[in-house]
Amino acid sequence: MLAAVATLPDRKDSSAAEAPERSKLQRMEALERANLIRSQRAQLKRDLRGGKVTIDSLLESPPEYLETAKVFDLLLAVPKYGRVKANKVLQQIRISPSKTVGGLSDRQRGELVVLLRTRSR
Repeated sequence: MLAAVATLPDRKDSSAAEAPERSKLQRMEALERANLIRSQRAQLKRDLRGGKVTIDSLLESPPEYLETAKVFDLLLAVPKYGRVKANKVLQQIRISPSKTVGGLSDRQRGELVVLLRTRSR
């Protein structure tokens, strides 16, 4: 006896979102931009650790390259802030650990700045 084999329909419908084709030049430009952003963020984290810049001033007016950075990662770069303290701060203000700097609402940004200023004194 032969078993009936079910075939799956072709998945080539136009409703599936696919990334657009990019030329080699476009890919290289995107790679250069990503590398530049990574190096700028790394320098910023070093400056945070060294006390050259404060996190509350960064959150008030973040540079463009910081818009897609996670708030949690920035908090970890602040002296005396580890995972536990960073999580407590974010929970207190009702901010998800995966929230980006650019994705903060005005309320979240304001409350976070005030809280960080009071803790840094």
